[in-house]
Amino acid sequence: MPAPPRGFRRALVPVLSLLTALSAVTVTAPAARAATWVPKQPPLTTPWTAQVGPDNALPEYPRPQLTRADWLNLNGVWEFTGAPNIDSPPVGQSLPEGVLVPYPIESALSGIKRHEDNMYYRKQVTIPAGWSGKRVKLNFGAVTWQTRVWVNGVRVGEHTGGFDSFGFDITSALRAGANEVIVGVRSTVDGHAYPVGKQRRNPSGIFYTAASGIWQTVWLEPVNAAHITRLDTTPNVPAGALDIAVQAAGASGQQARVEVLTGGRVVGSASGAVGSRVRVPVPNARLWSPDDPFLYDLRVTLASGDAVGGYFGMRSLGKAMVGGVMRPLLNGKFVFQLGTLDQGYWPDGIYTAPTDAALRWDLERQKALGFTMVRKHIKVEPARWFYHADRLGLLVWQDMPSLDTIDDPNATAKANYESELRRMLDQLKGITSIVQWVVFNEGWGEYDAGRIVDLTRSVDNTRLVNHNSGFNCCLSDPDPGNGDVRDDHAYQMSAGTTLPDATRIAVLGEYGGLGRRVVGHEWSPGDGFAYGALYPDETSLTTRYVEITKEVGRFVHTRGLSGSVYTEPYDVENELNGFYTYDRRVLKMNEARIKEVHARVLGLAHGTEVGRGEVVSLKVSTPGFTNRYLRHRDSLARTDVIGTGSADVDRQDATFLVRPGLSNAACVSFESRNQPGQYLRHSNYRVRIDANPPAADATFCPRAGNGGTRLESANLPGHFIRHYAEQVYLARSGGTNPWDSAANLAQDSTWAPTIALWRSGAALPQDQARSLRVSTPGFTDRYLRHRESLARTDVVGAGSDALTKADATFVVRRGLADSSCYSLESRNFPGQFLRHAEFRVRMATNDNTELFRRDATFCAQPGATAGTVRLESVNELGANIRHYAEEVWVASNGGAHAYDNPTSYAQDVSWTFAAPWAP
Repeated sequence: MPAPPRGFRRALVPVLSLLTALSAVTVTAPAARAATWVPKQPPLTTPWTAQVGPDNALPEYPRPQLTRADWLNLNGVWEFTGAPNIDSPPVGQSLPEGVLVPYPIESALSGIKRHEDNMYYRKQVTIPAGWSGKRVKLNFGAVTWQTRVWVNGVRVGEHTGGFDSFGFDITSALRAGANEVIVGVRSTVDGHAYPVGKQRRNPSGIFYTAASGIWQTVWLEPVNAAHITRLDTTPNVPAGALDIAVQAAGASGQQARVEVLTGGRVVGSASGAVGSRVRVPVPNARLWSPDDPFLYDLRVTLASGDAVGGYFGMRSLGKAMVGGVMRPLLNGKFVFQLGTLDQGYWPDGIYTAPTDAALRWDLERQKALGFTMVRKHIKVEPARWFYHADRLGLLVWQDMPSLDTIDDPNATAKANYESELRRMLDQLKGITSIVQWVVFNEGWGEYDAGRIVDLTRSVDNTRLVNHNSGFNCCLSDPDPGNGDVRDDHAYQMSAGTTLPDATRIAVLGEYGGLGRRVVGHEWSPGDGFAYGALYPDETSLTTRYVEITKEVGRFVHTRGLSGSVYTEPYDVENELNGFYTYDRRVLKMNEARIKEVHARVLGLAHGTEVGRGEVVSLKVSTPGFTNRYLRHRDSLARTDVIGTGSADVDRQDATFLVRPGLSNAACVSFESRNQPGQYLRHSNYRVRIDANPPAADATFCPRAGNGGTRLESANLPGHFIRHYAEQVYLARSGGTNPWDSAANLAQDSTWAPTIALWRSGAALPQDQARSLRVSTPGFTDRYLRHRESLARTDVVGAGSDALTKADATFVVRRGLADSSCYSLESRNFPGQFLRHAEFRVRMATNDNTELFRRDATFCAQPGATAGTVRLESVNELGANIRHYAEEVWVASNGGAHAYDNPTSYAQDVSWTFAAPWAP
């Protein structure tokens, strides 16, 4: 093998320790003398804004996945001007303004802070003397959108596309001493011609400021004539190896040597032809995951001497039936993907984070809050962002930036879209953290979705492909059916999500969007909005977040949900939906409560949580039997086929309240819904319900199962609740009883805790008339009644007129949307029911729509005092019928509205079902 080139020893330092050092040895090219950077004031500053200056604009090595020891950072002040076109470069001419590269020109940090359709950048560069004899490449992380480059008046290349990196060999245009580099950029943004994501020239609503021109690092690097251009890495966990294709230029027929290192020690190596697959052994591989994001280093050398560093994580991806449900797999196991809708915007840098520390901070905070995933929303981030995600252990759903919000793109737009899609896939397919490609969003610019899914798989078939996030929404075309994901957007979680099918997982691609305005931290004070109500304080916002995220947890097994995406980690311009304000200075919710509910959701998916404090049903997870539930009958536990159409008693028998464990509060006990005071317990290995059982016999500890939870006996360790021939026993591996059979033991003892088959916790007299009396002290002479179609409370007594008595009388019916709940029909207007609309409770005629049925259905739960009942809305999570200032609303405790006031809330939502005023 030829001797390594000079400087190669530095390249051999493992990449994960090298990245910081690389920035320290970087030589910054001199700024053009005529250029003066005048920073503009952004509407908001971040903690990093003041750290940015001409001498330290993103100094870090920009490409951790393919590192070289020698490079020259060209970030800093360039000359700048707007132009009518990019056909006539200003060769030899000083330009009037100074722009700080790599911040887009619309940003305050750029010093320009305006849009230009066409623009020129100019800089004088001196090539280091040590690069003599090398080819010199000029590299761009990303530029929006059409780029032309001249060096010393010689045009060296052109590129289109706003999200992929590119470079040109400029060697032949160079001369001794100073070299003039001119970059012309055309960025019209609007016009539906190419992918732009959420950029708009005139931002408003959910669309934001454009990011034109250079917006990622620009740098020079010396390379050999034969040099490596990309490392296509694919971990092969079953083979205990890394599959890698070394892409190179000018190296046809050469061999590449690939070494895998950890801690500076080579653990595997192999050689193979450039461009072909090389399998490198990785013995006893330490697998990458959110819990253990371990990364291996790479060292790759061409026979002719070129050498680069890199890294990768060993992990496997896929999908499979787990507990009878199609699930995504990470390292062969179902891992719920709990994520955020991260849009990658900054008030000071727009598309470009002010510093690398800021870029990293966003991801660190999301991980610290308990998220396991980030959906990178219709934007592609710089390579260092993915390095941070890989290092932190955050799964990534990568969106393809959209073609504006159009329904039928033209041929030019389609060609640009597919070209940029292929490049994005090629450049990012070696990223460890990316687990899913999202090719369209809500139908924006969607076309030929089935073909685009196939195109995506032709470039990378190792990840799941989501044909359209929010396929239930907006401009979406009909479902082509050939993707791997069924993805709903349901912001307030008011209805069920789409179920998985035999080949596709189900995810909630966007939800939440809850808002809170923080004075002094707004992009445009007074103009902010959210995707629902704006909450007045930390407590009310957090409470609502916890409420809707608990529903995400319930859907894991009830709806087969495998992932969720909350909108969003931080406010974006006038969107106030973030956990953090746009300037990243204020966390708007309570961190401990956020972490607690995230742990609950992940625990439900993992099996270590079963819905403590709630009413649940336990579904069998054994394939072929997933329509069966654990229930009691004649005091014995068994499994039967039960559904929404089953008899009331069957559903009630299969419903249990999850209590703190009677013998160990860290575990759980299951109290019968329809036999209060009786608990599931074991007796001679048979599971049954009994009153006042021995506490330890009735206590079970949730353990991770295969797509659900395994319930281990607190006093017989190693024994788990198992269904066997329709009966239910305590079984153990290696036991001698028939129900200890090894066949399917793990799956038969795994249970899926679902939303209860019988949702009401209190019973009301069906088909009987009742009047609803207020229970709040001082107001117990008032009753719920309707007047002019609106619900309110009035004093009603024996002396009241007949109309008032009739208005205050309702017939209790089975719930129109859920027969385990109730609907209240007017006594004097048959066919009209109490329902809520815009939170106000009113009377309306049943139009038999799904929305009406849900608005008019309420589950009865025990009230605050004995004999009272709380009426819980089925489609406004956490809301109950409440009287407030004589009016009646569906209200949540401490919510965003006046009628959500927490004062006396528990009593105000508790009603006494009294004898009817109008029998």
